[in-house]
Amino acid sequence: MASKKSPNPIDIHVGSRVRLRRMMLGMSQEKLGEHLGITFQQIQKYEKGTNRIGASRLQAIARVLSVPVAFFFEDAPGNAPVAGDQGFDEPQSASYVVDFLSSSEGLSLNKAFIRIKDAKQRRKVVELVKAMAGDEEE
Repeated sequence: MASKKSPNPIDIHVGSRVRLRRMMLGMSQEKLGEHLGITFQQIQKYEKGTNRIGASRLQAIARVLSVPVAFFFEDAPGNAPVAGDQGFDEPQSASYVVDFLSSSEGLSLNKAFIRIKDAKQRRKVVELVKAMAGDEEE
């Protein structure tokens, strides 16, 4: 009996970047699908990494979301450090940032935080969130 193959980490990463950008623009899966001539279910599969995105489809997605194709591969797993990068000291990809911004709460919090003009108030918001999370270290 054939077992289901797990998605490739690159496909998962590219899909999460599609989701991130789509959410940053406030675009629904249905609307993106309409622009591409596919169903929102197909967009869901792309975003989860369940289905791979072909090169021409990725180009079309990049056009609709107004980003270069390279955007989808930024911080991809397995990318070798380039000369001048931090190398072995580099933290494990900033996937937690992508995860945060891919959530509706994270995106809303980020948009609201950016609108706070007073740096002192922004620091107080950070201190509040840290206190609520029980994070005393930084």
